[in-house]
Amino acid sequence: MSFSLDSLNERERRMVLFGGIAAAILLVLAVVLPLDRSVSQAHERLGRKQADLAWMRSVAPQLAGAGPSVSRPGSQQSLLVVVDRSAHEAGLGAALTASEPSGPGGLRVRLDKAPFDILVGWMARLGDQQGVKVESASIDNAGQPGLVNAALVLRAR
Repeated sequence: MSFSLDSLNERERRMVLFGGIAAAILLVLAVVLPLDRSVSQAHERLGRKQADLAWMRSVAPQLAGAGPSVSRPGSQQSLLVVVDRSAHEAGLGAALTASEPSGPGGLRVRLDKAPFDILVGWMARLGDQQGVKVESASIDNAGQPGLVNAALVLRAR
C-alpha cells in the first residue's frame, strides 16, 4: 500500500498540509523553545558562578593574609558553644538553623538565608580566632542576591 498526495482529493490534501504545518508549529513550541530557554538560563547561571569564582579568587589573598588576630588556645568551651556564640556575634544567629555532632570534635552546622559576605568572614574568624577548621562546606544560592544556604562540617583543631 503506497501513499501519495496525488491520490487525495483537494480537501484531503489541504487537511494533510495544514496538519503537517500544525504539527511542525507544535513541535517548535513544545520542544525547541523550552530547550532553548533552558540552555540560555544555564548559560546565565554559569556566568554568575564564574563571576562569583573570580570574586572569591580575588579576595582569597586578603583572607589568607589577614592571619590570626586573637588566638584563644586551650579554651575549655565546647565547639557547640563557640560556634553558637560566634555566629550570634557575627550577626548569623537568625540564619543558624541546626547544629549536631559530627564525630569526635566535629559539629555539623546548617545556615539558611545567610548573607554570603558575613558567612565567609565568620568562617575565617572561626579559624583565626577560635582554632576551628572548616572541614567541608556546601554553599548554595538561597534565591535572593547575596543570601546563601550553607551546610558546614566544623572541627576543633
